[in-house]
Amino acid sequence: MDSLDLARWQFGITTVYHFLFVPLTIGLAPIVAVLQTAWYRTRDERWLRMTKFFGKLFLINFSMGVVTGLVQEFQFGMNWSEYSRFVGDVFGAPLAMEALLAFFLESTFLGLWIFGWDRLSPRVHLATIWLVALGVNISAFFILAANSFMQHPTGVRYNPETRRAELASIVDVLTNSTNLTAFPHVVTASLVTAGTFVLGIAGWWTVRLASSDRPQEAAVYRPALRVGLVVLLLGGVGVLVTGDAQAKMMFDQQPMKMAAAESLCETEKGADFSVLAIGKASNDCDVWSLGIPKVTSFLAENDPNATVRGVNDLQKEYSDLFGPGDYRPLLVVSYWNFRLMMGLAGLSGLLALAGLWLTRRGRSPDSRWFSRLCLIAIPAPFLANTAGWIFTEMGRQPWVVAPDLTGDHRIRMTTASGVSPVVDTPTVLTSLVVFTLLYGALAVVWFGLMRRYAGHGAPDPSAGSDRDDDEDKPLQFAY
Repeated sequence: MDSLDLARWQFGITTVYHFLFVPLTIGLAPIVAVLQTAWYRTRDERWLRMTKFFGKLFLINFSMGVVTGLVQEFQFGMNWSEYSRFVGDVFGAPLAMEALLAFFLESTFLGLWIFGWDRLSPRVHLATIWLVALGVNISAFFILAANSFMQHPTGVRYNPETRRAELASIVDVLTNSTNLTAFPHVVTASLVTAGTFVLGIAGWWTVRLASSDRPQEAAVYRPALRVGLVVLLLGGVGVLVTGDAQAKMMFDQQPMKMAAAESLCETEKGADFSVLAIGKASNDCDVWSLGIPKVTSFLAENDPNATVRGVNDLQKEYSDLFGPGDYRPLLVVSYWNFRLMMGLAGLSGLLALAGLWLTRRGRSPDSRWFSRLCLIAIPAPFLANTAGWIFTEMGRQPWVVAPDLTGDHRIRMTTASGVSPVVDTPTVLTSLVVFTLLYGALAVVWFGLMRRYAGHGAPDPSAGSDRDDDEDKPLQFAY
């Protein structure tokens, strides 16, 4: 493996790892704000206990996201200096705005929320968590604006003298059509993630306490269970709507990505949606596919008889436009991650249906199968987000800046052209090993902290301390 391969592996590993924490942070912040709002309005002690319980889990996740995210931007200047030289003026602008505006907003008010319980008025303290929720979503908007530029460059002009891309309009960068579809999709997917997380933990505790010597405690978790359920349902509907809009846009902006997602080798009228594809794992596009008739054409154009271009025809078209080269992404990666993204999200949907049934007419779930489903479903949206992110980034290869097929073709760069020419293989290999081991250690810490505090449950103030009677006992997530 050369420095290019290692740099790609390093960026992929650190980015995928960091993105594990991002959706939960985006979705859990407004849920904690909703829980505290319910307490502020009702003064019901259950809402306060749930606010502090899930607020602690939010803080752990937020801290880990900050730590792992710091590495991301340094890599652009170290391993990808040619990329930074070419589009740094444009790409750096939304990232700078994210740091100066959004991150300072969320971190400042998060500090006030943490230390202001007994120092701020209840109304002001409530406002701080809502500002945190606003900040994390603004942060996501700016970061997605930077990423959307890589998917579909807008607001930029090419300088032939310096051979660099220069910022022409920051408004066009921020209002990129790709960003305006990607942002709501990421936010709704984050709500699914956080809703599953809250519903899974609250549901597990509800069932566990219902069969314990403290059945009255089960009622403490039911409000959070219902909030998680509502958020999951709303987020699920949003994911379907925004995902459909994003897919339709990708058929126009990055048709090769979507053709690879369907293993659609040849251009077809009334293209099928592939359920299962069998063939070579290479990019030969020698694939047999079992499909649902005309669904892909409908998803692309809202017309079951629409023509969808295939990988082979697009490869010829790109070769004519951009010169000789292989412009196909790894088909097996694009195809299966696209399906993993949708399939894993189905587990959250199954949990939502079970929760609706078991909590109907004021009931509380007490079935052990539901508690097991809660634990099984919690990792599903995290894995679905990861699969979706891998599909998004790997599907646009070999481009690090995908060309605008209807605009200025000069604003484009292949991944191979963006790597730093002066960083040698041993250097990248060393940093790859160090960061992988470091992130592995952080993963153990994160899981240990989340398991510990989720397993201790919400502190019971009637016990006379901040700790439950069982806090020193390790939680066994099984019966």
